[in-house]
Amino acid sequence: MEQLTFKIYNTVASLPKTWNAVAISNVFLQTHYLQVLEDSAPVNMECFYIGIFEKETLIGVALAQYLDLNKLESFGERDKCFKTFIRNLIFKNFASHTLFMGNNMITGQNGYVFSKEIGFKELSTILLQSAAKITTYFKNKDIKIHLVSFKDFYENCSVELKKHAFKNVYEFNTQPNMIFYLDENWKKEADYVAAFSKKYRDQYKRAHKKFDGIIVKNLSLDEIIEHEKTIYDLYHYVAQNAPFNTFFLSENHFSTMKKQCLDHFLIYGYFLEGKLVGFHTMLLNGTVLETYFLGYDAKVQKENMLYLNMLYNMTAYGIENGYKKIIFGRTALEIKSSIGAIPVNMSGFIYHNNKFIDNYIGQIFKKLEPTLHWQQRNPFK
Repeated sequence: MEQLTFKIYNTVASLPKTWNAVAISNVFLQTHYLQVLEDSAPVNMECFYIGIFEKETLIGVALAQYLDLNKLESFGERDKCFKTFIRNLIFKNFASHTLFMGNNMITGQNGYVFSKEIGFKELSTILLQSAAKITTYFKNKDIKIHLVSFKDFYENCSVELKKHAFKNVYEFNTQPNMIFYLDENWKKEADYVAAFSKKYRDQYKRAHKKFDGIIVKNLSLDEIIEHEKTIYDLYHYVAQNAPFNTFFLSENHFSTMKKQCLDHFLIYGYFLEGKLVGFHTMLLNGTVLETYFLGYDAKVQKENMLYLNMLYNMTAYGIENGYKKIIFGRTALEIKSSIGAIPVNMSGFIYHNNKFIDNYIGQIFKKLEPTLHWQQRNPFK
């Protein structure tokens, strides 16, 4: 392979004309999604788009995101323990300027894609060099990048990266990505339900009974705009009560997604007595159904098992539209396993630009990462 070079872009309009041809296999790296980030990114985020070239030909594209945690209203308000207080204090003072090589807004290996096969030696070098160049860009603006994180690699990739330029970069694992590999013999929701053991078939029936009276509607752009404030309030409630956050979406994010991604982005509203009480979103990514953000009214969620019904509805959509798998992400692991998703471990790599702190990054990270206790369920016969 010829020597690879890269160029970093600040705007979608400046990207090479062949960008989408290279990014064709991943919707999260195509320009219509990148335009969403540019038009409605979280207030504390700045995006960079990396073109990777062999001679003059674009063969790879990648995404990086800078986050200024000083601009964040809250890191998440669910956990009030002393350990959480210390974690937030450390993040504020020693990790408030963080560079993510990849997409911090979603779960999965969506940070880069190539139109031809390249070696992990070249990939690891390009990723580290790109991070260094963006770090220098901020240094020239008198902003010191504290942490650099390379996000979400499947195990086979992380093993290979560690053989090359990443060998001295700390590897970390957080909560697994919950992925539902759909049975190709399922053609409709009834086939899926028939595969349940009695216990989980009873759970499905109980959830559907509680769901009675709620109307589900695929929202058009006009309807998203009409309900945008409510949609954002429902999202914000869920996001604010998460154990940890590094960003909050902008209020126009969902309408911007619909304008740019059109039929590739779906938002389903849940109405009770004419009032919007919840929503979930999905992005169609080839043969993969990507679950995106959601929100709900806490009272309705509790009384009507709204969240569980959303999971069933997303699964039914995936089955009936021929998707091979559904990416459910990192939260609510146990309930997602109860509908059929399984945990898939993913790795990240991280370093601190203060060499003294970086020497202890593994010990610090382990102390700050909350212990995960959950029981994996198997709903099938």
